[in-house]
Amino acid sequence: MAGISYDTLVTQIRNYTETDSNVLTTDILENIILNSQYRIMRDIPIDADRKQQTGSMVVGQNQVNAPAGALFIRSIQVYDSTTALTGDNDYLEKKDYTYLQQYVPSTETAKRGKPKYYAMYGGGTGDSDTTSGRIIFAPTPDQAYNFRVHFNIMPATLESSNQTNYISLNFPNGLLYCCLSETYGFLKGPIDMLTLYENKYKQEVQKFANEQVGRRRRDDYTDGAVRIPINSANP
Repeated sequence: MAGISYDTLVTQIRNYTETDSNVLTTDILENIILNSQYRIMRDIPIDADRKQQTGSMVVGQNQVNAPAGALFIRSIQVYDSTTALTGDNDYLEKKDYTYLQQYVPSTETAKRGKPKYYAMYGGGTGDSDTTSGRIIFAPTPDQAYNFRVHFNIMPATLESSNQTNYISLNFPNGLLYCCLSETYGFLKGPIDMLTLYENKYKQEVQKFANEQVGRRRRDDYTDGAVRIPINSANP
């Protein structure tokens, strides 16, 4: 499938399940398609949605807002420098929030240092930097270290007013199968049909994930692309 629009997806869901708009209403399908997209975004960290944001820590403060619109944090780099985003740096190890709460009390000035760990809390509920959750560091920083957050954003969702998005154009079969699995669950339809489309969805997830890994490892230079030498005039 080369890509799918929202309206076409709605039609296909009704056709595959042999159910009309009296049962699968516009609002019901809108929720099914939205929930399917959220599931896909959880199951596949899509490279096209990767972003970075930089900042500087504040001495004695161990918490910052997560980047605006962050769906989840991939990693955090902390630099030795307090003036540049270059030079020696370390990736923080992700821990549970309760671990960091017990690690070092933030009031103990003598135990401050360069952070080694981070945790997320607060939950991402929106697109602003105050509704995307919070990041907590440990130890509490003793200097204004520069840091870089690698994260995935919430992409534009597929809906009636936005007929295509990255998922519908690049993962159309997986999107359809995920929607059908969700739909058969909603309809309490035959378990064999739900299982069929759930398995088809998982197969598409694996294929798409493998494609992403392949793209990360290969480019024209490392993948053996033929290069024809071009003779240039002497300077």
